Amino acid sequence: MDSLTELFCLIDDFCQTFEPEWERHLLADGLKKRRRAASLSLSELMTLAVLFHQLRYRHFKSFYLSYAVRFLRADFPGLPSYHRCLELMPRCVVPLSALFAQVKGRCTGITIVDSSPLAVCDNLRISRHRVFIKVAARGKSSTGWFYGLKLHVAINHHGELLSIKVTPGNVDDRKPVAFLCRGLFGKVYADIGYVARWLVDLLRARQLELITKVRKNMKPIQHTPFDQALLKRRSLIETVFDELKNLWSPSFLQG
Repeated sequence: MDSLTELFCLIDDFCQTFEPEWERHLLADGLKKRRRAASLSLSELMTLAVLFHQLRYRHFKSFYLSYAVRFLRADFPGLPSYHRCLELMPRCVVPLSALFAQVKGRCTGITIVDSSPLAVCDNLRISRHRVFIKVAARGKSSTGWFYGLKLHVAINHHGELLSIKVTPGNVDDRKPVAFLCRGLFGKVYADIGYVARWLVDLLRARQLELITKVRKNMKPIQHTPFDQALLKRRSLIETVFDELKNLWSPSFLQG
Protein backbone atom coordinates (compact mmCIF):
# COMPACT_ATOMS: atom_id res chain seq x y z
CA MET A 1 0.00 0.00 0.00
CA ASP A 2 1.70 3.21 -1.21
CA SER A 3 -0.94 5.81 -0.37
CA LEU A 4 -0.65 7.41 3.07
CA THR A 5 -4.37 8.14 3.03
CA GLU A 6 -5.28 4.53 2.29
CA LEU A 7 -2.92 3.32 5.02
CA PHE A 8 -4.44 5.67 7.57
CA CYS A 9 -8.00 4.70 6.58
CA LEU A 10 -7.17 1.00 6.97
CA ILE A 11 -5.73 1.54 10.44
CA ASP A 12 -8.39 4.05 11.52
CA ASP A 13 -11.21 1.70 10.50
CA PHE A 14 -9.55 -1.00 12.59
CA CYS A 15 -9.17 1.35 15.58
CA GLN A 16 -12.83 2.36 15.41
CA THR A 17 -13.71 -1.22 16.30
CA PHE A 18 -10.71 -2.21 18.39
CA GLU A 19 -10.23 0.80 20.67
CA PRO A 20 -13.65 0.77 22.42
CA GLU A 21 -13.34 -2.96 23.10
CA TRP A 22 -9.80 -2.56 24.36
CA GLU A 23 -10.78 0.26 26.72
CA ARG A 24 -13.75 -1.76 27.97
CA HIS A 25 -11.57 -4.75 28.83
CA LEU A 26 -8.97 -2.57 30.52
CA LEU A 27 -11.66 -1.02 32.65
CA ALA A 28 -13.26 -4.39 33.46
CA ASP A 29 -9.92 -5.82 34.55
CA GLY A 30 -9.13 -2.85 36.75
CA LEU A 31 -6.02 -2.10 34.71
CA LYS A 32 -7.05 1.24 33.25
CA LYS A 33 -4.67 3.96 34.31
CA ARG A 34 -4.88 7.69 33.98
CA ARG A 35 -2.92 8.68 30.89
CA ARG A 36 -1.95 12.13 29.77
CA ALA A 37 -3.94 13.19 26.72
CA ALA A 38 -1.95 12.88 23.51
CA SER A 39 -1.91 15.23 20.55
CA LEU A 40 -1.87 12.19 18.24
CA SER A 41 -4.67 9.66 18.09
CA LEU A 42 -3.96 5.94 18.36
CA SER A 43 -4.55 5.47 14.63
CA GLU A 44 -2.09 8.30 13.84
CA LEU A 45 0.57 6.73 16.07
CA MET A 46 0.09 3.35 14.42
CA THR A 47 0.23 4.94 10.96
CA LEU A 48 3.56 6.60 11.78
CA ALA A 49 4.97 3.30 13.07
CA VAL A 50 3.94 1.42 9.92
CA LEU A 51 5.04 4.22 7.61
CA PHE A 52 8.48 4.25 9.22
CA HIS A 53 8.97 0.64 8.16
CA GLN A 54 7.39 1.10 4.74
CA LEU A 55 9.86 3.84 3.87
CA ARG A 56 12.76 1.58 4.95
CA TYR A 57 14.37 4.05 7.35
CA ARG A 58 16.99 2.42 9.57
CA HIS A 59 16.40 4.67 12.58
CA PHE A 60 13.15 6.14 13.84
CA LYS A 61 14.88 9.37 14.85
CA SER A 62 15.99 10.03 11.27
CA PHE A 63 12.51 9.21 9.96
CA TYR A 64 10.77 11.48 12.48
CA LEU A 65 13.04 14.52 12.35
CA SER A 66 14.06 14.53 8.70
CA TYR A 67 10.82 13.28 7.12
CA ALA A 68 7.75 13.32 9.37
CA VAL A 69 8.36 16.74 10.93
CA ARG A 70 9.34 18.32 7.59
CA PHE A 71 6.84 16.79 5.19
CA LEU A 72 3.91 15.37 7.18
CA ARG A 73 2.79 18.40 9.19
CA ALA A 74 -0.28 18.83 6.99
CA ASP A 75 -1.27 15.17 7.46
CA PHE A 76 -0.42 15.06 11.18
CA PRO A 77 -1.00 18.60 12.56
CA GLY A 78 -0.59 17.38 16.13
CA LEU A 79 2.94 16.04 15.74
CA PRO A 80 4.67 16.35 19.14
CA SER A 81 8.39 16.60 19.83
CA TYR A 82 10.53 13.58 19.03
CA HIS A 83 10.98 12.61 22.69
CA ARG A 84 7.24 12.90 23.38
CA CYS A 85 6.54 10.69 20.36
CA LEU A 86 8.87 8.04 21.80
CA GLU A 87 6.89 8.17 25.05
CA LEU A 88 3.65 7.61 23.13
CA MET A 89 4.84 4.77 20.89
CA PRO A 90 4.39 1.96 23.49
CA ARG A 91 0.65 2.70 23.41
CA CYS A 92 0.33 1.18 19.95
CA VAL A 93 2.18 -2.10 20.62
CA VAL A 94 -0.95 -4.08 21.58
CA PRO A 95 -3.13 -2.56 18.83
CA LEU A 96 -0.45 -3.31 16.21
CA SER A 97 -0.35 -6.92 17.40
CA ALA A 98 -4.13 -7.12 17.04
CA LEU A 99 -3.94 -5.53 13.59
CA PHE A 100 -1.39 -8.15 12.54
CA ALA A 101 -3.85 -10.89 13.53
CA GLN A 102 -6.40 -9.28 11.19
CA VAL A 103 -4.20 -8.68 8.12
CA LYS A 104 -1.88 -11.70 8.31
CA GLY A 105 -1.86 -14.36 5.60
CA ARG A 106 -4.29 -17.27 5.44
CA CYS A 107 -3.31 -20.88 5.99
CA THR A 108 -3.14 -22.77 2.69
CA GLY A 109 -2.40 -26.20 4.14
CA ILE A 110 1.33 -25.69 3.50
CA THR A 111 3.22 -24.11 6.39
CA ILE A 112 6.95 -23.48 6.72
CA VAL A 113 8.45 -22.82 10.16
CA ASP A 114 11.92 -21.68 11.14
CA SER A 115 13.78 -19.41 13.55
CA SER A 116 16.45 -16.77 13.21
CA PRO A 117 18.74 -15.15 15.80
CA LEU A 118 18.29 -11.52 16.84
CA ALA A 119 21.65 -10.56 18.33
CA VAL A 120 21.39 -7.50 20.57
CA CYS A 121 25.13 -6.87 20.79
CA ASP A 122 28.49 -8.24 19.72
CA ASN A 123 29.66 -11.25 21.75
CA LEU A 124 32.61 -9.23 23.06
CA ARG A 125 30.21 -6.75 24.71
CA ILE A 126 27.86 -9.23 26.37
CA SER A 127 29.05 -8.42 29.91
CA ARG A 128 28.41 -4.69 29.33
CA HIS A 129 25.03 -4.98 27.61
CA ARG A 130 22.09 -3.66 29.66
CA VAL A 131 19.20 -2.84 27.28
CA PHE A 132 17.81 -6.40 26.98
CA ILE A 133 19.47 -7.85 30.06
CA LYS A 134 16.17 -9.21 31.45
CA VAL A 135 15.11 -11.03 28.27
CA ALA A 136 18.25 -11.76 26.23
CA ALA A 137 20.19 -15.01 26.57
CA ARG A 138 23.05 -16.81 24.90
CA GLY A 139 22.01 -19.13 22.13
CA LYS A 140 23.45 -21.01 19.22
CA SER A 141 22.38 -20.89 15.59
CA SER A 142 23.73 -22.41 12.39
CA THR A 143 26.16 -19.47 12.17
CA GLY A 144 27.51 -19.82 15.72
CA TRP A 145 26.92 -18.45 19.21
CA PHE A 146 25.07 -15.17 19.78
CA TYR A 147 23.56 -13.16 22.62
CA GLY A 148 20.00 -11.93 22.24
CA LEU A 149 16.61 -13.19 21.14
CA LYS A 150 15.15 -15.63 18.64
CA LEU A 151 12.54 -14.82 16.04
CA HIS A 152 10.24 -17.79 15.33
CA VAL A 153 8.07 -17.53 12.22
CA ALA A 154 5.46 -19.56 10.36
CA ILE A 155 4.61 -18.67 6.75
CA ASN A 156 2.50 -20.15 3.97
CA HIS A 157 3.90 -21.12 0.57
CA HIS A 158 3.20 -17.61 -0.73
CA GLY A 159 5.63 -16.18 1.83
CA GLU A 160 2.84 -14.57 3.88
CA LEU A 161 3.22 -14.43 7.65
CA LEU A 162 0.91 -16.70 9.61
CA SER A 163 2.37 -16.38 13.09
CA ILE A 164 5.36 -14.82 14.91
CA LYS A 165 6.90 -15.37 18.32
CA VAL A 166 10.00 -13.82 19.93
CA THR A 167 11.80 -15.75 22.68
CA PRO A 168 15.12 -15.56 24.55
CA GLY A 169 18.03 -16.84 22.50
CA ASN A 170 18.43 -20.07 24.48
CA VAL A 171 14.90 -21.40 23.80
CA ASP A 172 14.69 -24.65 21.85
CA ASP A 173 13.37 -24.01 18.32
CA ARG A 174 10.78 -26.77 18.76
CA LYS A 175 9.04 -25.30 21.82
CA PRO A 176 7.26 -22.37 20.08
CA VAL A 177 5.92 -24.60 17.28
CA ALA A 178 2.73 -25.37 19.21
CA PHE A 179 2.05 -21.63 19.44
CA LEU A 180 3.00 -20.93 15.84
CA CYS A 181 0.69 -23.63 14.48
CA ARG A 182 -2.47 -22.71 16.37
CA GLY A 183 -5.47 -22.82 14.06
CA LEU A 184 -3.49 -24.18 11.11
CA PHE A 185 -4.11 -27.31 9.04
CA GLY A 186 -2.30 -29.49 6.54
CA LYS A 187 1.47 -30.03 6.54
CA VAL A 188 4.27 -28.25 8.39
CA TYR A 189 7.73 -28.19 6.78
CA ALA A 190 10.83 -27.64 8.91
CA ASP A 191 14.56 -28.33 8.98
CA ILE A 192 16.41 -31.08 10.85
CA GLY A 193 16.50 -29.02 14.03
CA TYR A 194 12.77 -29.65 14.51
CA VAL A 195 13.03 -33.45 14.52
CA ALA A 196 11.37 -34.82 17.67
CA ARG A 197 8.89 -37.60 18.29
CA TRP A 198 6.96 -35.55 20.86
CA LEU A 199 6.54 -32.73 18.35
CA VAL A 200 5.28 -35.12 15.67
CA ASP A 201 2.71 -36.51 18.14
CA LEU A 202 1.68 -33.03 19.30
CA LEU A 203 1.04 -31.83 15.76
CA ARG A 204 -0.68 -35.06 14.76
CA ALA A 205 -3.13 -34.51 17.62
CA ARG A 206 -3.99 -31.21 15.92
CA GLN A 207 -4.42 -32.87 12.53
CA LEU A 208 -1.06 -31.52 11.33
CA GLU A 209 1.75 -33.51 9.71
CA LEU A 210 5.36 -32.52 10.38
CA ILE A 211 7.64 -33.01 7.36
CA THR A 212 11.42 -32.81 7.89
CA LYS A 213 14.58 -34.37 6.57
CA VAL A 214 16.22 -36.98 8.81
CA ARG A 215 19.53 -37.05 10.61
CA LYS A 216 22.29 -39.42 9.52
CA ASN A 217 21.71 -41.72 12.50
CA MET A 218 17.98 -42.07 11.77
CA LYS A 219 16.10 -44.48 9.55
CA PRO A 220 15.42 -42.99 6.11
CA ILE A 221 11.92 -41.71 5.38
CA GLN A 222 10.44 -41.90 1.91
CA HIS A 223 8.85 -38.53 1.21
CA THR A 224 6.55 -38.00 -1.74
CA PRO A 225 7.94 -35.98 -4.67
CA PHE A 226 5.64 -33.16 -3.60
CA ASP A 227 7.06 -33.11 -0.05
CA GLN A 228 10.61 -33.29 -1.39
CA ALA A 229 9.93 -30.27 -3.58
CA LEU A 230 8.47 -28.33 -0.65
CA LEU A 231 11.43 -29.15 1.58
CA LYS A 232 13.69 -27.62 -1.06
CA ARG A 233 11.45 -24.54 -1.14
CA ARG A 234 12.05 -23.88 2.55
CA SER A 235 14.57 -21.20 1.50
CA LEU A 236 11.55 -18.95 0.96
CA ILE A 237 11.48 -18.27 4.68
CA GLU A 238 15.01 -16.87 4.55
CA THR A 239 13.71 -14.16 2.23
CA VAL A 240 11.05 -13.35 4.82
CA PHE A 241 13.68 -13.16 7.56
CA ASP A 242 15.73 -10.81 5.40
CA GLU A 243 12.73 -8.50 5.06
CA LEU A 244 11.92 -8.57 8.77
CA LYS A 245 15.46 -8.26 10.11
CA ASN A 246 17.34 -6.16 7.57
CA LEU A 247 14.78 -4.08 5.71
CA TRP A 248 12.11 -3.66 8.40
CA SER A 249 14.45 -3.49 11.39
CA PRO A 250 12.64 -2.33 14.58
CA SER A 251 15.40 0.08 15.50
CA PHE A 252 12.91 2.72 16.62
CA LEU A 253 12.51 0.74 19.85
CA GLN A 254 16.04 1.75 20.73
CA GLY A 255 15.18 5.45 20.38
